[in-house]
Amino acid sequence: IDTYLKSDARLVRSLNARDLIALGIGAVIGTGIFILPGHEAADHSGPAVAVAFLLAAVVSGIVGMAYAEFSSAMPVAGSAYSFGSIIYGEIVGWILGWSLLLEYFLAVSAEATGFASYFNDNILNSFGFNLPKSLQAGPLQGGIINLSAVLITLIVAFIIYQGANLSKRVENIAVIIKVSIIILFIIIGIFYIKADNYIPFYPKKFQTAPFGIGGISTAAATAFFAFIGFDALASNSAETIKPEKNVVRGILGTVLISVVLYVAFSLVLTGMVNYKKLGVDDPAAYALKSVGLHSFNKIITLGALIGIFTAMLTMLLGGSRLLYALGRDHLLPPAMGKVDKFREVPDNAIIIATIVAAFFAGLVPLFELAALINAGTLLAFTLISFGIIPLRKRKDIVNKGFKMPLYPVLPVLAGIFSLYFILMLPILTKIMVTLWLIVGLLVYIFYLYFGMYFYLLKKLTVGQVRWLMPVIPALWKVEVGESPE
Repeated sequence: IDTYLKSDARLVRSLNARDLIALGIGAVIGTGIFILPGHEAADHSGPAVAVAFLLAAVVSGIVGMAYAEFSSAMPVAGSAYSFGSIIYGEIVGWILGWSLLLEYFLAVSAEATGFASYFNDNILNSFGFNLPKSLQAGPLQGGIINLSAVLITLIVAFIIYQGANLSKRVENIAVIIKVSIIILFIIIGIFYIKADNYIPFYPKKFQTAPFGIGGISTAAATAFFAFIGFDALASNSAETIKPEKNVVRGILGTVLISVVLYVAFSLVLTGMVNYKKLGVDDPAAYALKSVGLHSFNKIITLGALIGIFTAMLTMLLGGSRLLYALGRDHLLPPAMGKVDKFREVPDNAIIIATIVAAFFAGLVPLFELAALINAGTLLAFTLISFGIIPLRKRKDIVNKGFKMPLYPVLPVLAGIFSLYFILMLPILTKIMVTLWLIVGLLVYIFYLYFGMYFYLLKKLTVGQVRWLMPVIPALWKVEVGESPE
C-alpha cells in the first residue's frame, strides 16, 4: 500500500463528497436509465422491470459498502484491481484489472452508442439532416462506422485530458440539469399513466426458473450495467480529499439517489406505454411521442444526451485511472503509468483508453456491449465482497474510517448475490467473458514471464546472456524484495 500511495502522490487530491456524488450519478444516470428500462421491460420482465432495478440497486448498495471499506483502508488508484492485488495476490488482481478494463472501455463505448441513437434520431433528423446508414452503425448492423459515437468519445476524452478539475466542473453542472429533466419526465408522465398497462405486472412468459423469477433476475443482472458508477468512484480514491470519509458518502449517496430515480422512471415509463412496445433505443422519447407530448420529447432528449455525456466522463475517467494503475505496477507497459507533469493526468493511459473506446463505439452495437460489461462488473463485485473477510484479518492494514456493518454476514450475502446474477446472465455473455479472461491470462504469462527474456536481451551483452541462460528458470523463484545477489 505504501508503494501505491507513493506512486499516486503525483495525482492531485481535489475531489470532495459532493464531487464524487456528481461523478457517481453522472455514471449511473446515463444510458442505463434512458435506454435499458425499455429493452428489459420488453424482453425479460414487463412492468416488473422496476422490481429488477430495485433488486440490482439493493445488491449494488451492499457491494458499494464493501468498496467504501476498501477505499477507506487503501485510498489508492485502480479500485478493485489494486484492492484485489493486495488481498488476493497479483494473479487475482490482474484478472480483476483485466475484467474491469473490459467493463470501463465497453461502458464508454455503450454510452457513446446510446448517445448517438438519441442524437441521430431526435436532433439531426428533426433538423432534416440525415446521416447515411453507413455512418450511423457499424458492420454488425449493416453500416461502416457509428460516426456520432466516435466523435462524442473524442470530445469527452479532450475534457478529461485537461484534468480532474475541469471534468468535475462539467459533471457538477450537467448532473443538476439531467436530474431535473428526469424528475420533470416522472411528474408529467404520472398524468398519462394507464392502469391497464400494468396488467399483467409480471407476464407469465417471463416467469422462468429459478422459482419463477428468472425474467426479473435476468433483467436485474443486465441492470448492473447501470450501477457500475461507484466502481469508478473508488478508482478515483487517489484524487479524493479525505477518502476514508468522502468515498463512502459518494458511493452510498449515488446508490440512494439512483434507486429512487430508476424505480420511479421505470414505473412511469411502463405505465405510459405497454411494455411490448418499449424495445426501442429511445423509450422515454418514444413514450412522450405516444401520448402526444412532442414538445416535451425534445426536453427528454436533451436530458438523455446530457445524462449519457456525463456517464461517459465518469467511466472514461475511471478507465484511464485503471490503465494508469496497471502501468504503474508494470503489469502493462510502464508508459501507461506516466503522469503528465503539467496537467497532472495519466496522459498515455487516457489516449489508449480513448482509442479502444472509440473503436468499439464505432463498430459494435449497444446491447452486445452492455451484456459483456455486466459480467466483468459482477465478477469484481463478487471478489470485492468476499475480500472484506481477509481484509479484516490483515494486521498490517489499519482502517480508521468506514467499515461494512453486520460483518461477516453482509459481505458474504453480497458475494453470493453477485455470483447468482453472474449465473443469470445470457449464456453467450458468459462464453464471451470466459474467452476474454483466457486472453487476459495469456497476456499475463507472456508479458510477465517472456518479458523477462526480452528485458535481459536488451540490457545484457551476448556473453552475459549465454552465462545467464542456464539459471534463468531459478529467477522465477526470487521473491520481490530480496537482494539482487
